[in-house]
Amino acid sequence: MPVFALAGSSGSPGVTTSAVALLLSWPLAQGRRMVLAECDPDGGAVLYGMLQGALGDRYGMRNLSVAARHGNLEEAFWRQLVDLTDDGQHDEPPQNRLLLPGFTDPAQAAGMAPAWEQLAGLFTRIERERHDVLVDLGRRGAFGPGNVLAQRADLLLVVARSTMRGVQAAQSRLEALRGQFGELGVLLVDEGPYSASEVERALHAPVVVTLPFRPQLARVLSDGAEEPRQFTRSDLMRAAHVASTPMLQRAAMRRSRLAAPPSQPARPPVAAVGAGWEVSGDAR
Repeated sequence: MPVFALAGSSGSPGVTTSAVALLLSWPLAQGRRMVLAECDPDGGAVLYGMLQGALGDRYGMRNLSVAARHGNLEEAFWRQLVDLTDDGQHDEPPQNRLLLPGFTDPAQAAGMAPAWEQLAGLFTRIERERHDVLVDLGRRGAFGPGNVLAQRADLLLVVARSTMRGVQAAQSRLEALRGQFGELGVLLVDEGPYSASEVERALHAPVVVTLPFRPQLARVLSDGAEEPRQFTRSDLMRAAHVASTPMLQRAAMRRSRLAAPPSQPARPPVAAVGAGWEVSGDAR
């Protein structure tokens, strides 16, 4: 069960909205759970967006920074999760789609600096226990003290829109990230006018996921707008549902490559002593 990370760039490409769509649509086999962690140092958006402030600020990352200083981050982590499972829409038990809300004030992120490493280790442990983990890094979370979350992820996707402005912003972000993380992918919000293949050529990175640009539907996820009829069957949510397949495949491929032993360099030919011919090292 992999750890995925989403990173943004300038121009509000829709990182959190895409992450929430994935959380609510992710196919879960029996016994599996999905956790979305809002780790954007600029602050979370779901508590006062989709959830409309109904929970206040009782939950969230700021409480983990305090717990980490007292050595009980893991225990506090489970208490901070908010259950977003919709029993009326999903034929599944509660506590399967969980949110770790972000900071309510960007100033709170400074206190988290010593705890990012602990949190990254926690994500790695729980993904081995039938959890998929999705980390919302926002625009700045892949840099600075929190970049350990991106480094430990099995798949890091940069969210971009298929507009001139969106592609240019993503290009700058990808160039900055490649030096640190190597292989990257793109989650494309298909606003247009450029196709996924054109975006791939421009960014020199694979478009792993494409979500349609549907502002009215997106506001349900970003601002708690009233759900239209058949929202869960909309093209946006269907696209988020099928996104799990390429994301899991990419993560598995990267894990396989990292786990493979380094290839041994071929031995040079060895000259046979006292003879007028050479024998390859492989033939001995």
